[in-house]
Amino acid sequence: MMAKIIYDGKGAVFGRLASVVTKDLLKGNSIDIINCEEIIISGKKELFVEKIRAKRKMGQGSSLKGPKYIRVEDRLVKRMIRGMLPRDRAKGREAFKRLRCHVGNGDLTEGDLKNVREFKHMKPMRCSTIKEIVRRLR
Repeated sequence: MMAKIIYDGKGAVFGRLASVVTKDLLKGNSIDIINCEEIIISGKKELFVEKIRAKRKMGQGSSLKGPKYIRVEDRLVKRMIRGMLPRDRAKGREAFKRLRCHVGNGDLTEGDLKNVREFKHMKPMRCSTIKEIVRRLR
């Protein structure tokens, strides 16, 4: 393990955040993402919700079938970042184990929160937060 990096998801566009996080994970760093519920997803909210619902529908049947998409903000973000990692290789599986996602500040201490990296993106015209999307999934 090289370094522990903490990213703040508040106001960050998901795709840009995820690409930076994925690269850091593959370099061997341990990553924590706080405020997962406030990450922005650009585009129409309804289309994104329908995409997740379609994937959830594939997993209906017995508990052995997948894919499984979660209805909790932090676990949904972790599941979506998993799609950007090469899970068919050992380095991708090891990288995924080093990823932690938190709603709010999680269980991090004040000392950890001093070195938080933030993203300053322009907010897209059509966007929604992970919190709004999860609310639609229920």
